[in-house]
Amino acid sequence: MRAARFHGRRDIRIDDIPEPELRPGAVKLRVGWCGICGTDLHEYLEGPIFISPPGHPHPLSHENAPVTMGHEFSGTVEEVGDGVTDVAVGDNVVVEPYFVCNECASCTAGNYHLCTKMGFIGLAGGGGGLSEKVVVDRRWVHKIGDIPLDEAALIEPLSVAHHAVVRSGAEAGDVALVGGAGPIGLLVAAVLKGLGVTTIVTELSDARKQKALSSGVADHVVDPSSEDVKARVLELTGGVGADLGFECAGVNAVLDTILDAVRPAAVVVNVSIWGKPATVDMQKLVLKEIDLRGTIAYVRDHEAVIEMVRSGVIDLAPFITGRIELDNLVSEGLTTLIEHNDTAVKILVRA
Repeated sequence: MRAARFHGRRDIRIDDIPEPELRPGAVKLRVGWCGICGTDLHEYLEGPIFISPPGHPHPLSHENAPVTMGHEFSGTVEEVGDGVTDVAVGDNVVVEPYFVCNECASCTAGNYHLCTKMGFIGLAGGGGGLSEKVVVDRRWVHKIGDIPLDEAALIEPLSVAHHAVVRSGAEAGDVALVGGAGPIGLLVAAVLKGLGVTTIVTELSDARKQKALSSGVADHVVDPSSEDVKARVLELTGGVGADLGFECAGVNAVLDTILDAVRPAAVVVNVSIWGKPATVDMQKLVLKEIDLRGTIAYVRDHEAVIEMVRSGVIDLAPFITGRIELDNLVSEGLTTLIEHNDTAVKILVRA
């Protein structure tokens, strides 16, 4: 079968590789669509990062580069392995793309997303969504019912957003400030809106500002290049400040602005992955007793997210801005997102 494999920095190739073999307790999927994630871009430009370099196999997958990429994907069940009784051939599904050890303190406490050896299918090995077929343990397969396969490819990043919102303790009636209208920022805003939270989104890019408004996930959009974000947030909140802040850009100025614009005793959640260490003005946290929280990936979020989409609380269709074939992954996918990222939210790939 054909698969996009990471061989090294700026070296992703469409290779012909053997089709994966079904194993007991697992299912074989025909991949429907796979999204290109910001993590994939970092691997392409700067990797290997999450991908294990040659000679240093991942402790759980036992694989190292070259590996098949893609962790945001949907598919249709083609075969089921021995012992699998609650998934059937023809079911449409998404994958929670984890490797975990099931032995460390985090795993035994139920926090498998904090596993000390954790890896992601499509990065650490195990195949991936940028291929024709993949075999995945039943544990990580979630049925999606009638959700279209292209929209379902966004369930994985939407689960990232959902987990961040859960970490914040958001409640209906709150006001949230979301810093950055990239894919994750927009999906964080979507989850917040679905919970009845008023959303204020900051963004520089005209295209992304328009997407935040046209998709309906932003009640207000503020451009930091032309407006005083803190003053605008205070105006919108009767001089109080936002109840919640979400840093979704990985930019220090965004974090600083959020700390300024939230109210005393607010919760600020860092959602982005940072390319370099950030600086935090601790005095802002101290004087306002701000609660700054981290978040990574998801844990038991997929089922809730699938229900939000199936019930119409969240509409994922507006966030799909491109569909390409696997052969054009680099030329029309990665290159577009690297050089023209303000024009695209989520590009989907079909093998």
